[in-house]
Amino acid sequence: MPSFLRDEKIRGILYQIIAITLFVGFLFYIAQNTAHNIEQRGIKTGFAFLHDTAGFDITESPIPFTPASTHLKVFEVGLLNTLIVSFWGIVFSSLIGLLIGIWRLSPNWLINRIAAAYIETFRNIPVLLQILFWYNVVLATLPSTRHSLNFFNAVFINNRGFFMPKLVFQDGAWMIGAAIVAAIIGIIFVHRWAKKRQEETGEQFPVFLTGIILLIGLPLLAYLIAGRPVTAVYPELHGFNFRGGKTFTPEFLALLFALSIYTATFIAEAIRSGIEAVPKGQKEAATSLGLSPLQQLRLVILPQAVRIAIPSIINQYLNLIKNSSLAAAIGYPELVTIFAGTSLNQTGQALEILLITMLTYLLISLIVSLILNWFNAKMKIKER
Repeated sequence: MPSFLRDEKIRGILYQIIAITLFVGFLFYIAQNTAHNIEQRGIKTGFAFLHDTAGFDITESPIPFTPASTHLKVFEVGLLNTLIVSFWGIVFSSLIGLLIGIWRLSPNWLINRIAAAYIETFRNIPVLLQILFWYNVVLATLPSTRHSLNFFNAVFINNRGFFMPKLVFQDGAWMIGAAIVAAIIGIIFVHRWAKKRQEETGEQFPVFLTGIILLIGLPLLAYLIAGRPVTAVYPELHGFNFRGGKTFTPEFLALLFALSIYTATFIAEAIRSGIEAVPKGQKEAATSLGLSPLQQLRLVILPQAVRIAIPSIINQYLNLIKNSSLAAAIGYPELVTIFAGTSLNQTGQALEILLITMLTYLLISLIVSLILNWFNAKMKIKER
């Protein structure tokens, strides 16, 4: 063996150079092989297809879309639908998971068993089967349009979806938005002030009640001052379907139900493990202070349990976003269904479309992970 190879540091550098060279060579081989296959099959390459006319319609679009729109517009619609269903899925799965996680440790035998049955049932069934179950079994068996479930002549539920009043914003509605922002800032200020006051005097301030009053009172006041600039359009039955109002299609509801219920099982387990990780002495100290069980949970146990559970919950949020691509099974027009599905079949440019789709999911996941990791760092207990 040459003398320089006897140096451990030089050997380490040499091994790393060899590993990088092999990896780059592998990538080069894959790229060259792919380019050769594309050339052999006569497939067009490039991103010019994004400006070609799509030629098909999309049943559910949050922005204006017609068959004359481009494939770039198809991408935008798919991305927005993915973000919408992921956002609401994260909201509902968090609420359900928090509730079930607390129930899982309830001393009440019945509630405890219900929570355990929920977790064991929905956690062990593939999410794709759950999507198909909600779509083909539950929502498909709802009444027909003419026999819709009617709630106060404003909300209708049938096998074509969920119909509810749609809010229409007119001039001056910006004041309501500004009032909501002001209320949120006010809540943050009150929370910090109440925390400082409690540290100095030991007296508590009803932050939660004050926050509710601010969040409802300020927008309501702005609504009245601005001359009631928000009206509602109610759905009405015309012929074989409802018109007007806001519509949630069965595809959207089935996907949302399945993602929320499935992901909530893992969040519930994360919350449960977080609660169990809180030192027993903390609970005993809270009891000795005379706090009620609800106060113990709200003021002592949950703030510490959530800090512990946040890293696990971040992973579940990322899984939920990626699982939204399973909507292709029921035709909900999210990113994979219409862009990596319909657009790909029409243009045949699989390499570009799949590359864009994969990079989009990667970017969304990295942004969500970055935000939640920042939140996790802010929530950590500062140790000296």
